[in-house]
Amino acid sequence: MAMFLTFSLAITLWATDAVSAISTDSGRASQPAWNRVIPEAEALGLPTRFLRQIPRDFVTLEFDELHQFAAEYHPAEHRMVLNRALSFNAAGGALRPLARMTHGELATFYHEFFHAYMDFISSAPELAARDPEAARLLTFARKQQQCRYQQVLITPVVQRKSAVEPRILTDRESWEALNETWAVFVGWAVWTRLELQAGRKAQQRQKLDDATGWLSRLQKADQKGDLVGYYEPEDPAERAVTHKRYLAHPNRVSPREVAMLLELVLGETSELARRSAATMEQNRPPSGDDSQCRAAP
Repeated sequence: MAMFLTFSLAITLWATDAVSAISTDSGRASQPAWNRVIPEAEALGLPTRFLRQIPRDFVTLEFDELHQFAAEYHPAEHRMVLNRALSFNAAGGALRPLARMTHGELATFYHEFFHAYMDFISSAPELAARDPEAARLLTFARKQQQCRYQQVLITPVVQRKSAVEPRILTDRESWEALNETWAVFVGWAVWTRLELQAGRKAQQRQKLDDATGWLSRLQKADQKGDLVGYYEPEDPAERAVTHKRYLAHPNRVSPREVAMLLELVLGETSELARRSAATMEQNRPPSGDDSQCRAAP
């Protein structure tokens, strides 16, 4: 088991929170100013609403030299582990300023914090119920877990996407598969928005081109199967063979899921959410891969 650094940083996302300090085995280390994360994200044009909903001290953040994954989230412990590359000067003590992260690193940041958000609303449904959008998302997620992620197709060999096998997932596996699929899309959406912004600045395009560029990239990513999730097998024997089982192309994120995530998590307009879902429907069979969910009670 990899030894994690002892920097344990209590995450505080509320803008009024003060900066405190924590103890480490090597002495005292300043807790990063989490009150700067939201303003920094807003300055970059990134969504912040769902970040604001995560209560203080819900997540513990650690930095480590990760080799297999860019980051890890452990819901049982409400613990997030980021690669040291995302820390200030790669020292593992504080989160690097968002403006100094690459688009890919920001996508990883949002991927993991979406996990934290889903962890929060599923761990404290009575608190999430106070927020109509969080309650709506959680209800939708539980329904999708049952009708889309209990029986799936996987790609046993990642390099051979056409070779698939059926799997019946446990509750933990299906919930993880849903969470990872949705987090992949959230990270991709953030990366795509940043890429579009950079391209627009470089070419001095008007904002009216945003929707067209977004829909075109979404269609390509959907067709290529980029928006697929994965899960860690629960069976120890299977886990000894692989750390991840990737879902097959038919189990990629669905148009309705994308619409929900765009509107309820990423703060996009209902019009863009509708147009995004319609664009994705063009790549689906006439019956639609959401048919079983629409028919579910």
